[in-house]
Amino acid sequence: MKKTKIICTIGPASIQKETLKEMFKAGMNAARINTAYGSLDQYSLIISNVREIADIPLILDVKGPEIRLHVEKKRVIKEGEVLEVGFGGVEISFNHNFYDAVNVSDEIYIDNGKIKTRIVEKESGKLRLLVMNEGEIADGKGVNIPNIKLSVPSLSDNDLKTVEFAKEQAVEYLALSFTRSARDIHNLKSAVEGFEGAIIAKIENFEGVRNFEEILDAVECIMVARGDLGVEIELEKVPLVQKSIIKRCNQVGKPVATATDMLESMVYQPIPTRAEVSDIANAILDGTDAIMLSGETSIGKYPAESVSIMSRIAKEVETSVKSYVEDGKFIDISDSVSKSIKKISQTMPISTVVTLTRSGYTARMISRFRILQPIIAVTQDEKVRKQLELVFGVYPVQMDYRNKEDRILEVAKRLYSMKLINDDDTVLFTAAFRTTMKHASNLIEIHNIGELMKFTGEKP
Repeated sequence: MKKTKIICTIGPASIQKETLKEMFKAGMNAARINTAYGSLDQYSLIISNVREIADIPLILDVKGPEIRLHVEKKRVIKEGEVLEVGFGGVEISFNHNFYDAVNVSDEIYIDNGKIKTRIVEKESGKLRLLVMNEGEIADGKGVNIPNIKLSVPSLSDNDLKTVEFAKEQAVEYLALSFTRSARDIHNLKSAVEGFEGAIIAKIENFEGVRNFEEILDAVECIMVARGDLGVEIELEKVPLVQKSIIKRCNQVGKPVATATDMLESMVYQPIPTRAEVSDIANAILDGTDAIMLSGETSIGKYPAESVSIMSRIAKEVETSVKSYVEDGKFIDISDSVSKSIKKISQTMPISTVVTLTRSGYTARMISRFRILQPIIAVTQDEKVRKQLELVFGVYPVQMDYRNKEDRILEVAKRLYSMKLINDDDTVLFTAAFRTTMKHASNLIEIHNIGELMKFTGEKP
């Protein structure tokens, strides 16, 4: 079984049920909707189709302070051409008004930096941009203005509609684009009061990198969105930023996804470049929990094939993954128990680790050590089960064991009947016992399953 989780962006190329089935069979673990494109009706169709074919989490992007280009008609622009761009109500415009924050000679990048322009004139609320290289502009393309701090609201009116839609549809994750600080996260959480899902902070600008620690404290999950990040900061700094963010997320047991351009060539061709294969492998070796496909599955020619290639790379690389989590000061009981489980799993012939978890925390804390054994996380909460689908090496199972006198025996019996464990397995179980404290998994039991099943009365 594949341990690395794959997030697929769903769009015109993958919205049909048959294609979604192929992608799920190939290894898709979560579905993402990019709200920079499409409509609420289209998002509803995606959610309905995904839920019909697979019981996996849905991630809905909230565009936040992201700047995008509005173009009435797609067209090619030439080097040396001058574009007149406004801030609404014109043929070419930006979705946020930053007129007062920029000056003549400032550079503006379009479509992940593929098109570079420079401001040559400001007049009457419009910018005149000198095009410095040929390219194609289209509606919804991202815009970056490096090294300029913009006073853009963290949530637009359209974002608030998206948030309400997410609550109505009970999606599992909201992902905030261009997260700049913990304040952006707090603003989103205030806007989604009553939302039972989790928040993903997308790190894709210099402010997000600078304020990463406070952002990490405020969210449940991180995404390294390398496309815009590689425009907002120096391109050569992105690999080390990626590594440091992944390492820090592993340290505290919060899932981290790596995104953008992972198999970009497969938008148009059936096989990836060797550099793309190495990029995916290195992200997994760094410790990423999940890897994401964007255009490859949303508009590409080979959506299912892209997922299959990614799965093949992950399975090959996972056998060499190591943990870079450092032993530090005491955090909580679950932290200490997870460290013990790491040592036991390295010295005993443990087949599987089973954790009974209320919030998913203990499962995440064990996962960060990248043990060789699969981790079955048994939870009573459907929301927790779906959120754990993004955690490396964790296979979540939902069952109610609350009223059982011997919870571990009951869980073992159920997993045995599901053929997730068998007679020959030696399984490590961990759970919270005689405590209501948060993050207090305080029990470890190790059993040969064949012997344990005798206590159920079902085996002689």
